[in-house]
Amino acid sequence: MTKFLLAVHVIAAIVAIGPVTVAASMFPPTARKALAEPGDAQALATTRLLHRICRVYATVGVVVPVFGFATASNMGVLGDTWLIVSIALTALAAVVLAALVLPRQAAIMEGIEDVGGGEIAVTTRATARLAMFTGIFNLLWATVTVLMIIRPGSTTGA
Repeated sequence: MTKFLLAVHVIAAIVAIGPVTVAASMFPPTARKALAEPGDAQALATTRLLHRICRVYATVGVVVPVFGFATASNMGVLGDTWLIVSIALTALAAVVLAALVLPRQAAIMEGIEDVGGGEIAVTTRATARLAMFTGIFNLLWATVTVLMIIRPGSTTGA
């Protein structure tokens, strides 16, 4: 059963988290292009698609920690430090995505960014800030991935 749970966990991570990291990384430069060329319907459509991919796959990504917990429970490692750190980083990545990346993408899609309670026109600064938060999100996931691969007590010998 552990192998099945681990396989589903890994496949879910690849299928759900992979597209979010790629689409979120592509969003800021595509949005900058759409802002620079307001009449470019293709750039706008691509930006909308990237935002939709991020929203949909972020929702699907909930299965990753669900199967991760099931796998860890089956393996008896729920109290291990590497797993607790991974869980904390995963939670932090989810907060960054839900509170900083997706809302800013939505604001850029609407043509505004709500900062400090006031509405201002979307600028390249807004897309740069979004790129920074996206980079933090991606770095958190990369760190979790490394922890999952080289975890202490691994049977891979790494």
